[in-house]
Amino acid sequence: MAVDIAVVDYGMGNLHSVAKALEHVAKGASVAVTGDAQTILEAGRVVFPGQGAAPDCMREIDARGLREVIVRSAREKPFLGICMGLQVLFDHSDEGDTPCLGVFQGQVKRFSQDKMVDAQGSRLKVPHMGWNNVLQLRPHPLWAGIDNGARFYFVHSYFVVPEQPALAVGYTDYPSQFVCACARDNVFAVQFHPEKSASAGLRLLANFVTWNGIPA
Repeated sequence: MAVDIAVVDYGMGNLHSVAKALEHVAKGASVAVTGDAQTILEAGRVVFPGQGAAPDCMREIDARGLREVIVRSAREKPFLGICMGLQVLFDHSDEGDTPCLGVFQGQVKRFSQDKMVDAQGSRLKVPHMGWNNVLQLRPHPLWAGIDNGARFYFVHSYFVVPEQPALAVGYTDYPSQFVCACARDNVFAVQFHPEKSASAGLRLLANFVTWNGIPA
């Protein structure tokens, strides 16, 4: 029997915290942490998390035969990318000069150390780690019930630069604006960690598990 939600396991990231959060908001739904291609392809919806470095992530995705499975899932069903699961959807990451999946057009860039100064002149650390406000650029079903400017939890040193501005549905400041949420068709992907973001993160996950994959 097909699972309701597949959490893609390619050996990178704390996948079980994502699965536990999904189980919490999707009472009665079957949630599987899996690297099995057929299970992912047959699932009703797919969550694609990840942590670590882009070269390692792409190497593991290819080593486990999951590249085409992920790309196909991102074409066919409600699909949520989280953290590295946002970044490697793009064409290329500067981290290790890494070609990525090319689901979205654009690049992944590192925070520029010489620009990491806040409005008071204090140095900001890289990686960007902690709670930040997320501004919603346009309505989307996954933003439903979440205040514009709600705080989410981030851990990252790189950020996405979409080629098409319309991909961006959310941004945050560190210290200048960067895109932290992208969406197109049935795909929604975020730089922050909803599973670590208290009530706002749980609401986003709850919205995902009932979303039909239609943007608005």
